Amino acid sequence: MNPLEAFREILHRPPWLEIIANGVNLVSIVLATRNSIHTWWTGIFGCALFGWLFFTSQLYADVTLQVFFIGTSACGWWHWLHHRGRRVERPVSRTSTRELAAIIPAGILAAGGYGWLLHRFTDAYAPFIDSSVLALSVAAQFLLMRRKLETWIFWFATNSLAVPLFASRGLWLTAFFYLLFWINAPIGFLRWRREATAS
Repeated sequence: MNPLEAFREILHRPPWLEIIANGVNLVSIVLATRNSIHTWWTGIFGCALFGWLFFTSQLYADVTLQVFFIGTSACGWWHWLHHRGRRVERPVSRTSTRELAAIIPAGILAAGGYGWLLHRFTDAYAPFIDSSVLALSVAAQFLLMRRKLETWIFWFATNSLAVPLFASRGLWLTAFFYLLFWINAPIGFLRWRREATAS
């Protein structure tokens, strides 16, 4: 047994883990849709649980993603409460074409590069799809941190890949919740667009 397998055995997946992780993340996503600051601390807790779940499922890109989410959630929490150097709530805004022109190619390169590393050096399952979920999620999270409307488009794309990926690993409950998140993304987009228009 190699060290990775031994560590995964120590952290074996308890039956309640998938239920609790999805429940906490559902709360966090609903709070994000409602543009609530509480999305961040609930997200940190949910990501820690998902990191554990994905590690036991050999979805290592998703483990890396949860570590990223924990750090950026702390930053996003601060960022939403500050705008232009002042402690005021940041408004919803649009992402410029120039920013999108940088984000999209960078995401494609990151997904391909990380997917190759996982394919070459680990026993990862579906490394390129898993890495694509990671790259799209990173882009979506950065946009969410800055309260950019387009975050919901990236979450929609992320969940379009994540649902079949998790189902293929037997994570049926997680796949179901990500299907709900997929449905929620257009709702979040429309709600945030109304807020952006109103402000």
